[in-house]
Amino acid sequence: MLASHDAEVRPTLDRHVVLRTGPLLPDLRMAYDGPVGVDIRLGKTEATSVEELVERYAFIASDPAAQEAKVAEAVRDMAVSAGLRGAAIGLVPLAVWLLVGPHRRGELFRGLGTRKGLVGGALLTLLPLALWQPWERSEETVEEQQAWEPLQEFVGESVPLPAAAQALEIRTGPTTASTRRLLLSAVDTYEKSKEFYDRVAEEAAELDLREPSSAETVAILVSDRHDNIGMDRVARAIADAAGATAVLDAGDDTSTGQAWEAFSLDSLVEAYDGFQAFAVTGNHDQGDFVSGYLAERGWTMLAGEPVTGPGGGLLLGVDDPRSSGLGNWRDETGLSFAEVEERLADAACDSEERIATILVHDANLASEALERGCADLVLGGHTHVQSGPTEVTGENGETGWSWTNGTTGGAAYAIAVGSKPRRDADVSLVTYRDGRPVGLQFVRLLTDGRWVVGAYSPLLRE
Repeated sequence: MLASHDAEVRPTLDRHVVLRTGPLLPDLRMAYDGPVGVDIRLGKTEATSVEELVERYAFIASDPAAQEAKVAEAVRDMAVSAGLRGAAIGLVPLAVWLLVGPHRRGELFRGLGTRKGLVGGALLTLLPLALWQPWERSEETVEEQQAWEPLQEFVGESVPLPAAAQALEIRTGPTTASTRRLLLSAVDTYEKSKEFYDRVAEEAAELDLREPSSAETVAILVSDRHDNIGMDRVARAIADAAGATAVLDAGDDTSTGQAWEAFSLDSLVEAYDGFQAFAVTGNHDQGDFVSGYLAERGWTMLAGEPVTGPGGGLLLGVDDPRSSGLGNWRDETGLSFAEVEERLADAACDSEERIATILVHDANLASEALERGCADLVLGGHTHVQSGPTEVTGENGETGWSWTNGTTGGAAYAIAVGSKPRRDADVSLVTYRDGRPVGLQFVRLLTDGRWVVGAYSPLLRE
């Protein structure tokens, strides 16, 4: 899966990166300085219109690091696989030579001059030719009749292209003229998106955030990204500025939980490379694709059992039960929100060591655990509106806190893809000391590009 498509990646020797987009859109290519090129053939996608597809391409192109890494990994894997197959095939003649033995080899060589030997040699020569059939000429394809033209010439000198697109070439043909408007729209989206997110990422690195002490650990809380990969490098810049070393993901990284949204998860994984990474899935991450994809890439997916979290304290969490295909609890299916809430509280209260943090998509899922006094802090998202910290004194006299992060993707409903956030975009910074959460701070990017840095809120416990 690449750029929201099923895709076939094939290394080549022509030192170009070629993107074959299918019958409706023109192909693109760019010269590459590496030892090999790559041919990428895009397959099926779920986009409902060509316009939607082109705009999505432009948005992904504005932050392509994760997709580039995925292609490079695929080519490396193919190189290793081809090397192993080549080595195995190369050993076949040696194995046959050893198995035949010197006596039989002598008999075979002596038989080459006989009529039977000549007939056998001729058949061995003709067999590869019969399979190859070099005399057969295929018909010239439409693709071969088309020529490559610099993208700048295609769109016209009056349209300035961004520097990254100057080397692009487009395969021109009868249908490409009708796509000029779409390409111009994509260039506009690309420029606006890249300019906006590059600028705010640079600003994020300079924000005046609370600095942790040497005894403290900071985790960044993200939620409700809804495919907005542009915000990933912004959130990582905030995390670095705050000294964070862990990420807590409260879910809704996608809008539908389908495989075509792998580009969003690739960006997430790339952004937090080197971090401790913990996640649950949200109600929009339907099915098991999201959780399985992140788990395969080294993320700890919380499933109702305490694990060691940021700072060494216990972290508990579970996927949102309203997500299609989710809500399982120890191999049980079809549990309601209230049933999962009760079992999550039981898991927290049954823990021998106090739970430092409960991570859920919707903070309401851990309300009972707080009411019983079995956790220090509940973290969630879902509402797209920041809320808290709210202090809760449990039945056992223990104090806990609830905190809801806004939408990190700046999503309106389940849609966040665009040249900038559709609504205010939030992340939260959680500070731990001795394994316990001791403070919270939110950072908000407004839709007009301005910043709001919340005051650090200490979490006081008796």
